[in-house]
Amino acid sequence: MTGTPGHIELERSIDSIRIGSRHRADLGDIDALAASIERQGLLQPITVTPDGVLVCGARRLAALRQLGVRKLNVWVRAGISDRLTELLAEQDDNTLHKPLSPTESATLYRELKQLLAEEAARRQEASRFHANGENPRSDGGADSAPPSQGLGRSRERAARLVTGHGSYSRLEQIGDIQRIAGDESTDASVRALAVAELNGIDRGGAVSSAHQRVSAHHSLAELEAIAADLSRPAGVRHASSASAARLHAVERTASAAELEQLAREALARVKAAKKSTNGSHRPAPSRATSTSDEAKLPVRAFVFLWGDLDHWWTQYDVAELAAALTDEQWEQFEETLAGTIAFAESLRALRARARTAAR
Repeated sequence: MTGTPGHIELERSIDSIRIGSRHRADLGDIDALAASIERQGLLQPITVTPDGVLVCGARRLAALRQLGVRKLNVWVRAGISDRLTELLAEQDDNTLHKPLSPTESATLYRELKQLLAEEAARRQEASRFHANGENPRSDGGADSAPPSQGLGRSRERAARLVTGHGSYSRLEQIGDIQRIAGDESTDASVRALAVAELNGIDRGGAVSSAHQRVSAHHSLAELEAIAADLSRPAGVRHASSASAARLHAVERTASAAELEQLAREALARVKAAKKSTNGSHRPAPSRATSTSDEAKLPVRAFVFLWGDLDHWWTQYDVAELAAALTDEQWEQFEETLAGTIAFAESLRALRARARTAAR
């Protein structure tokens, strides 16, 4: 018997392992996997709960049964919640189990995603140190996608086991709200909003708009915290305060999506300014991504941007900049300035044309 933190490896009868119905859908090509295991051996044990409920390894287990194996080594994973154990053990004929609420689904999804990520890491380790140098990931030796597919595959598998569908975006959004609600370092009003939104989601509320509202107020609270932090440079505090004030001004009229975008952009600008005052320099934007085909921002974002730039030149020492800027940074400034002037000329001409047409 061997063990790692949270795990014990031991031998178990294959018939004693309980397989819930959620593991039985689309097992794929078991013949190829069985041939791989017969040729190379079982590179990684399956994972079960202390009660013998299967957590990871349904394909490997099916292949071992096909090969006539009666006993096998398993990872016993401690610390799994009772509700997740119950979920994984459910059978098709179990009509009495309690339906999962959206927030409960997100909680179980997050727990299962972690277990699957652990399993993928062990699989990668087993593959790396495989004795004969073959690549077991190329011939069906893995229970799922190869580890190179990373977190995305773990998220998809976890979502499918919990909800029956591979889409995890909604679960991730609920998880973000849950994280904010449980973070004691977050502003109390934002945590209260997150709790209220979670309750609304369980009553049938839209997840996306709830996530946008919480995200917007989380960014807004961070702006206000920066504005109140006397250890920050005065220019950064002023920009944060001004951005927060403008966000509050449109809070009741902007949509949840607009408010989230504006708050996120305002916070990003403040953080970029903070980095520059600490001596870090933002890399020049890629010309490949600075094209006219980019999605255009709303007018409100333009107003906010120029509000943040109001009298920006009073916040810098010209002599200090002249001595400190690299040639690349100066070229970036001149390019941005030239683009701004060209944009201003086009905007001025269109405004003049509109006034003439209105007369």
